[in-house]
Amino acid sequence: MRTRIVLLALALFSASAVAQADTKILSVRYGELVRESAQYKAAETKMKAEFEKRGADLEAQRKAFAEDYKNYQRDADTLSADQRLKKEKDLKSRDADLSYAQRKFQEDLQTRDRELTQDMVGKIDIAIAQVAKEKGADLVVKDALVINPASDVTAEVLKRLNAGGAAK
Repeated sequence: MRTRIVLLALALFSASAVAQADTKILSVRYGELVRESAQYKAAETKMKAEFEKRGADLEAQRKAFAEDYKNYQRDADTLSADQRLKKEKDLKSRDADLSYAQRKFQEDLQTRDRELTQDMVGKIDIAIAQVAKEKGADLVVKDALVINPASDVTAEVLKRLNAGGAAK
């Protein structure tokens, strides 16, 4: 009985090895495809321009707040109790508004970056599928340790993306 199990295991292993020998596996460096594609670079430049002005405005508000707070600390002893209370309330309100604006800015930037990346993922997947089909690949592995550089098709996929050959 034990011999039969061992023979069965050897037969399955042999069949698996034969099947693997006929399997063509390619690999891609996915992060590089995203970062180096012309579409991503163009969209990233556009996104930076969109958020640059908003970021500069936010920075100017932060500097103005810091200056006003510094002035308040310097002048607090000369203010009446009502003036001090009013100024503190105004500074707290501005600080809260500034913190909210900063969080909103970061969230919007991250959301826009995710949208940009998701759009690229679809295009990259199409380009990978096209190259894999042309090469007769059975499997494409993303971000794998590549032992045989000939199985890495990142450059070909990137070339196709940059040429606009991966349309949805």
